[in-house]
Amino acid sequence: MEIDRLHSNAAALEKELNWLTVVIDTRFKLYFGHESEFADIAEVPAPGHNETESALGSLISHYQLGMAERLILMLALAPHVKPEILDVFFIEKKEIGQRFTQFGGFTGSIHRGFIPTAETAAFIIAGENLTRRFILSEFFEDEHFFNRHNILKLEYDETNKREPLWSAPLTISKEYLSYLTNGKSYRPAFSVHFPASLSDTALNWDDLMLPMYVKDELQEILSWIKYGDHIMNDLGYAKHLKNGYRALFYGPPGTGKTLATTLLGKAAGLDVYRIDLSKLVSKYIGETEKNLANIFDQAENKSWILFFDEADALFGQRTSTRSSNDRYANQEVSYLLQRIEDFPGVVILSSNLKGNLDQAFIRRLQSVVYFPVPDEQTRYRLWKNIIHDETILDTGIHLDKLAQDHVITGGAMINVMRYALLKASDRESGKITAGDFKTGISRERRKEGKE
Repeated sequence: MEIDRLHSNAAALEKELNWLTVVIDTRFKLYFGHESEFADIAEVPAPGHNETESALGSLISHYQLGMAERLILMLALAPHVKPEILDVFFIEKKEIGQRFTQFGGFTGSIHRGFIPTAETAAFIIAGENLTRRFILSEFFEDEHFFNRHNILKLEYDETNKREPLWSAPLTISKEYLSYLTNGKSYRPAFSVHFPASLSDTALNWDDLMLPMYVKDELQEILSWIKYGDHIMNDLGYAKHLKNGYRALFYGPPGTGKTLATTLLGKAAGLDVYRIDLSKLVSKYIGETEKNLANIFDQAENKSWILFFDEADALFGQRTSTRSSNDRYANQEVSYLLQRIEDFPGVVILSSNLKGNLDQAFIRRLQSVVYFPVPDEQTRYRLWKNIIHDETILDTGIHLDKLAQDHVITGGAMINVMRYALLKASDRESGKITAGDFKTGISRERRKEGKE
């Protein structure tokens, strides 16, 4: 199946890029007054694609791509897949030995092939027709789905911000480059520019032992993931309800907040990205906003759940304005709150204490879920679930007694069991003793400042 998918994607892209090649050849012939089979590039027949057979076919069908949009997409893709078809743009004006300005494009510091810009697309599609050129600008606007859905965009930075607008590189996103070629969703790696890591678990819902009211609220989030688009669009509630879903999970450490978030993603088939706040928050003015914006820009219109663990550091109480630093800090929090509120996907924040978070933001959340320390019955079920083979226990250890005597969380139990298993591995008998549990539990209580 993997090879079949790659073959189908390759075949579809081959047809589409061959079409782009003929279009480019036609534009050159028309521009330089050479004989051409076609009187206009619009006459060059575009290939057909089955939407179920290739990623490209699915994309064309989903967005109902027109000729200009398909050409722009292939032009952005060509340097990654078939760069040689753009070599024709390296021709120069003989009289001055300089490339044609109207072709746009440039070469990279490493890649020696032609890298197209918006000017390149304008030359191919519009030629010398200014009206067509002006119409073409709509495909590069912020509201076009190319930009809104992070398919491709014009890449502006410090090096070209003073240049003509259409001199910016025509850049396809890594997500869609991956999707169109190998058919897989792109998953960014943890980096300075993307301080978030994919969260996964081998556990399932049966391993999440929580009160029924917590599970009911988790089910509400799952229901929104499943029916939210239907409610907003098909039932016509987009003008009444805020897009996306925002929830706060709070409670003592080890009570299942992270696991619940990861299992939500697993149940819904969505990737969960856990944001590293130590890399996100900066002491420099404006840097935190930039870091956060980068994450949301990449997450926009992707099927991700964003998880802000220990969110107090980012979404804490705003202070009274006594200095310029206070003012900037409050502006920072306000920006962060607004960006999360506008995010169309699912955002989950985690905190040990609800009171540490900005109250104005809490009022904007759809769910505020408390994760309590497990009661005695739940602690017993957790111990039974963790210790799936009781033959490893020394005689005289009773899990019901362990649950009755020690009020600890599921996360702490996992740490205790890890410690006990290591101690047991050092013994000839391989058995876990009551002393192992006692020491392990004492270690966890000291970590929490309770001993």
